Amino acid sequence: MSLHLSYRADPGNPWFSWQYVRDNSDTILAALREHTWLTARAVVIAALVALPLAVLAYWFRSLSAPILAVTGVLYTVPSLALFAFLAPYLGIGAITVLTVVALYALLVIVRNALAGLTQVPPEVREAAEGMGYGRWGRLLRIELPLALPGILTGVRLATVSTVALVTVGVVVGRGGLGQLIFAGFQNNFYKAQIMTGTVLCVLLALVLDLVLAGVGRLLTPWLRGRSAR
Repeated sequence: MSLHLSYRADPGNPWFSWQYVRDNSDTILAALREHTWLTARAVVIAALVALPLAVLAYWFRSLSAPILAVTGVLYTVPSLALFAFLAPYLGIGAITVLTVVALYALLVIVRNALAGLTQVPPEVREAAEGMGYGRWGRLLRIELPLALPGILTGVRLATVSTVALVTVGVVVGRGGLGQLIFAGFQNNFYKAQIMTGTVLCVLLALVLDLVLAGVGRLLTPWLRGRSAR
């Protein structure tokens, strides 16, 4: 993404400038689109990996500790070190960014999904077994729907943290709004540029969280009825 900016110099170097926003609206929107797209893809990838891991940990309790330990270790690795390790193998670009941020999102989703599954009441599982449900039928029709609030909580937390982490992708040239923030530091600490990228990151995280909260309410209508009583 090109970052050739044209703005009118502001002698006061304020933290916000409408002139900067107007002059660079195309670049700002392009960075926002890239940031949103990277975040969405990373969270989807993380969820597709994390949910099967949570199910394995739920079915085979001996795997619970190793799965949580591995995802926990990945979460503690410094992001810059992980970028440096993966970039020589995956190259410079979106694949490296997606891999890194998806790995960081695993722990949050696995932990919340596993918590949701283990909180399914034993009597519900026993009733499902009595009705003839096998392991897969019980999982898909009983346990996962009841665990959905916990799963969605994990996805929401992972989404918010991913919005922040994507900015670090600037080290491999695909940081979305991080490109703006980093360019602001390079551009003689141009505050308006740094603040614009930062504020848009915060707003993007809030908007995505509200969207997922709304999706959660649509998918769990029984919780709305319970809270209304």
